[in-house]
Amino acid sequence: MSQTLSANDARLIALAAQGFDTPRPATVGEAEIEATARQLALIQLDSVNVVVRSHYMPFFARLGSYDHSLVERVAFDQRKMYEYWAHVASLIPIETYPLLRWRMEASPPRWRIKGLLEEAPGYVDAILDEVGKRGPMIASDLDDPGSRKGPWWGYSEGKIALEWHFLKGAITTHSRRNFTRYYDLAERVIPADILSQNSISPDEAQKQLFLLGAKAHGVGTAKDLTDYFRLHHVTMRPRIKELVEDGRILQVEVDGWDEPAYMHPDAAVPDEVHATALLTPFDSLVWRRERTERMFGFHYRIEIYVPEPKRKYGYYVMPFMMDGEIVARVDLKADRQKGVLRVQSAFIEPNRSETKVAAALATELKLMASWLELDRVVVGRKGDLVGALRTEIKNGKGV
Repeated sequence: MSQTLSANDARLIALAAQGFDTPRPATVGEAEIEATARQLALIQLDSVNVVVRSHYMPFFARLGSYDHSLVERVAFDQRKMYEYWAHVASLIPIETYPLLRWRMEASPPRWRIKGLLEEAPGYVDAILDEVGKRGPMIASDLDDPGSRKGPWWGYSEGKIALEWHFLKGAITTHSRRNFTRYYDLAERVIPADILSQNSISPDEAQKQLFLLGAKAHGVGTAKDLTDYFRLHHVTMRPRIKELVEDGRILQVEVDGWDEPAYMHPDAAVPDEVHATALLTPFDSLVWRRERTERMFGFHYRIEIYVPEPKRKYGYYVMPFMMDGEIVARVDLKADRQKGVLRVQSAFIEPNRSETKVAAALATELKLMASWLELDRVVVGRKGDLVGALRTEIKNGKGV
């Protein structure tokens, strides 16, 4: 008979698994960055830079202010993390590299690279040779980078070839400068003791990735946990069954959930969680929107790709968590030219104390502005929380 959890216990388990059950440290160094990355199992990368690059935010949410360069130092100087397609493009603790080799080996050519391999296979091979001779490099450094096809994600032939070799594991990220990826041969970047490990069967590797997702989430449905490393849900069904039979994962019931849930055996149920944090849309606590609604009663959709007249809350809306509950949402923008953190909208969730939420949010916005080296917080006029928040800012809570 499976264990039954209350919805509140499931929420507390999730918060603890994500590192929100302990106070922020007084100081943040390399050890705290590494420990957080390992606890979360991966940090999602995203190119949007309205406030700050998204991969810096999960560390800020859990640790508070820190030097941004610590992430690059731990990831690329110390080689404690590497980049690959995990959830999506992600920074991942280096020890998981062998677990993703099956994905590298199994990835078929699709879309643009498929056409390029058919039309110019010698060109694609030559790109890898050039990286081997000259790397680390970016696409524009290539002798023949090719021409860009279309706007935004319209990669040149050289970039397409580089991304193909990245997908297949022949090359990887050497470093990033201004978020631009510099490529080099994997054998020159991935530590030799990691690269030389014996291969793991796809079956076992996928089980271990599922368990990493389960440990990072604490508890979730099968779809929640397979989504962490973007495993194929149908393929994983028999493997999840085997993990349950082996005692490596626990099947549980959560009050109010329509589907069976699975809990990591090491998951802890804290008595309470008092974490307060602003969350990027790509934070692993909230990136699966169905789970966010089920776990926190918070309906959340990112509106970046919604035409402005149709946006309900704003362009880059961050959930705001207070005492382990998501209580508000704010559309933020870092106006670096004027040294201002702009709150373009602020909305409170139903049945929350406006005074308490506004005070806690003002304090967190002040901390974020300081972390981003911005001088002040300016509150706009959209949303039912802006009046109270503006009052707290004027009273000194946010400046």
